[in-house]
Amino acid sequence: MTEHPAAVLARHLAANAEDVCRRYLSNGRRSGRYWLVGDVRNSKGRSLYVRLDGPLSGPGAAGKWTDAATGEHGDLLDLIRLRCAFSAPGDVMDEARGFLALPRPEARSPHRSPNQRGSTPEAARRLFRAGRPILGTPAEAYLRGRGIPAAGFPALRFHPSVYYRADDRAPLRRLPAMLAAITDLDGGIVGVNRTWLDVERLCLADLEAPRKVLGALLGHGVRFGRATDRLLAGEGIETLLSLKTVLPEMPMVAALTANHLAALLPPPGLPRLVIARDGDSAGVRAAIRLRDRAEAQRVAVHDLVPSFEDFNEDLRRLGPARLGRQVREQLAGVLP
Repeated sequence: MTEHPAAVLARHLAANAEDVCRRYLSNGRRSGRYWLVGDVRNSKGRSLYVRLDGPLSGPGAAGKWTDAATGEHGDLLDLIRLRCAFSAPGDVMDEARGFLALPRPEARSPHRSPNQRGSTPEAARRLFRAGRPILGTPAEAYLRGRGIPAAGFPALRFHPSVYYRADDRAPLRRLPAMLAAITDLDGGIVGVNRTWLDVERLCLADLEAPRKVLGALLGHGVRFGRATDRLLAGEGIETLLSLKTVLPEMPMVAALTANHLAALLPPPGLPRLVIARDGDSAGVRAAIRLRDRAEAQRVAVHDLVPSFEDFNEDLRRLGPARLGRQVREQLAGVLP
């Protein structure tokens, strides 16, 4: 069953709970694991408290709030609705999408092609099944061009003709793309990331948005290996595969964006998590949020920091031998 868009937005907001509070409850302040403020109108005081850390749903979830004076309570979507005095559900959802920098859902059209109709997990599974293993394809050549050796990663496939549309008014095009399966904690495919390629120059296609997700992403990721006693998490596919070249036995998951790295769900009972963050401010914030959530679940967290902007840039500028040494120095005591 497809999850209601409001529930998905509420979990996105929960993954960014402190940023939401700083934006909409600016007269409050952080106190331990909570944000304290007077009320939903942003009055000064301590009556209303918002939980900043914890899982994204269920008991003790981040983003849950209560006003001790009035008894009002809810999630961050409710808080934004009350703070901005919205009456229509669509208005508060548009406000939340704007805050999170998420696109509005595309309107359905009876003229869309089968692999463009809707953004459901089933559509993603159909598209991924239609691809072929990347060995010997332009997807493999693209990765080699990024310094990543060839490997038969089961999570990756290539399709020579994937539909692309920049927006609802743009013409529909068919372009070659690398497909990456987005899976849940049980290994089921819930989405697919499409990376459109320029097969002549072996680089990203010259498009406004050369990467798009079909299906579900929140909490999930593109997995390379199965986590047991440890897991390495990061943002981009190329970043994780760069690390895979020097840590081939380490299970890894690519969350694809900084916001989704912050919202990643660690496997239940995972003892140890390595966060390979990007070097920009969004990457730093995402790593901090994921660390806070993982440590709340009693996971031991270790940071892995690139020398340059990300680990793919490190691989190309430093080479695999030097990158391997630097990574192993940072993870001394973590690796077997």
